[in-house]
Amino acid sequence: MTSAPHIAVIGGGSTGTGIARDLAMRGLDVTLLEQGNLTHGTTGRMHGLLHSGGRYAVSDQASAEECIEENRVLRDIASHCVEMTGGLFVKRPEDSEEYFQQKLSGCEACGIPAEVISGKEAREMEPHLATDIDKAISVPDGAVDPFRLVVANAASAQEHGARIETHSKVTDLLVEDSEVVGIEVEHDSGPGERVHGRTGGTEEIRTDYVVNATGAWAGRIGDMAGLDIEVRPSKGVMTIMNVRQVDTVINRCKPKGDADIVVPHETTAILGTTDEEVDDPEDYPEKQWEVDMMIDTLKELVPMLEEARTIRSFWGVRPLYEPPDVGSDDPTDITRDYFLLDHEERDSLGGMVSIVGGKFTTYRMMGEEISDHVCAKFGIDADCRTADVPLPGSEEFTVLRDYMDEFGLQSPIGRRSVERLGSRAEDVLETDGPNPVVCGCEGVTRAEIQDAIDGSGSDLNAVRLRTRASMGNCQGGFCSHRLANELHTEYDESTTRQAWDELLQERWKGQRHALWGEQLSQAMLNYALQATTQNRDNDPAEDDSIDFTAFDSGPEDTEHVTETSVATDGGYDGN
Repeated sequence: MTSAPHIAVIGGGSTGTGIARDLAMRGLDVTLLEQGNLTHGTTGRMHGLLHSGGRYAVSDQASAEECIEENRVLRDIASHCVEMTGGLFVKRPEDSEEYFQQKLSGCEACGIPAEVISGKEAREMEPHLATDIDKAISVPDGAVDPFRLVVANAASAQEHGARIETHSKVTDLLVEDSEVVGIEVEHDSGPGERVHGRTGGTEEIRTDYVVNATGAWAGRIGDMAGLDIEVRPSKGVMTIMNVRQVDTVINRCKPKGDADIVVPHETTAILGTTDEEVDDPEDYPEKQWEVDMMIDTLKELVPMLEEARTIRSFWGVRPLYEPPDVGSDDPTDITRDYFLLDHEERDSLGGMVSIVGGKFTTYRMMGEEISDHVCAKFGIDADCRTADVPLPGSEEFTVLRDYMDEFGLQSPIGRRSVERLGSRAEDVLETDGPNPVVCGCEGVTRAEIQDAIDGSGSDLNAVRLRTRASMGNCQGGFCSHRLANELHTEYDESTTRQAWDELLQERWKGQRHALWGEQLSQAMLNYALQATTQNRDNDPAEDDSIDFTAFDSGPEDTEHVTETSVATDGGYDGN
């Protein structure tokens, strides 16, 4: 019997893990490589919207039709990752009636269920909407947890025999006789990788075919083989609020622009977004004015945002693709559709294909098309099953199942645990020992943390992505040391401390542009708890360079503090 072709998939976001799952389920030998944690790139920096297609119903109807199709699929196969919040496209008095009607007609043309409701009806659904909202269009938008979904895809791929390698950066493509025959990989020796028994180093992996699913980084992979892949990275800044000011996705009914959406996500609300073309997908941080603009603009829809607490901001880069024969100076005009680039047909280089463009909502559809393409290359007749087989955690799952009494958990915590774990809840939460809450903001218990450590190793940022621990209001101030304590049951002190430091640094990065009002006080409290009380900044005990009393006098007297070590770019270590 001929052995299955070995396929290397580069990229551990939604598209890469979706491709790995699809190929592995069809019986191919798959290795997935990701330079950081899963969701390291664009996927981990999205606003959490499960598109109904409504946002593209006027400007990009092909993408809109794909979105509503996949929206329905993901509700079925990833029920524990999706919250069907519903969505509203709301119209203010100054917004165009003509565009409102175009949106409504576009939804109808694309098969998107849409209903016009009055401003009064919209405010009955969402009491914090502005009182002068004229009317709205209701659509089946939802919220999706990208971290949970990607981990579930990776877990499914692994169950079907795939090798999943995180913290493994592709440094070169091996080309022989005009064909890609392998890749060179540099494995990181960080704490999260010691679970695999590695201590770093370079590995050469021979392959039968390579799939480039690196999104905004696709051009860099192409460069390794002398290929020109015309990705146009577009940066989007998002801001996370401390609570859910709304329970429905709120879109402004006007042509696409900056700051036009509020997405309720888990315990928070995410404000989005900007759209700015950039050169480098990794080095283009957000600016203070972008965060301010987000709040100032969206408070026209939800006025209470003006007084709400901002807990962090972040930015992602959309991997937009524009075919060479199409020219546009404005990234907002570029299609959100995806493109399969067969480099043998396009560039006379065999052994490799790239997938570019697209959206998170259509990741599974993209994976199916790429997998069909790969199977055709090797003459393999195997059907796609990813639209029919539930992801791990979604099998026969209903959030209404009552685990709370069974496992001795308080109702809100039990419900949150079941929402995250889905049908895995019973296996994870049924434990003989105590199961206290480790992360109070997100209601994450010891059992979930230990389950994540079993799956992720000693990388606490990977544990965070699996459980949401440290992603709530305190941003790790009250739970990161508890997470480290749970890690220390399996790993030595040096590994634990390194992982703890990395978690604190990652949590700090997104707070630097949200340091005002109550969040400034929260940051100082976190500093006191982690850096000072537990000496995570490794400063001498006699260091008294920080004026703690300034934080007792309110935001007017704290400006000079934000210019000292509390707000340094390097975080707690002051670098």
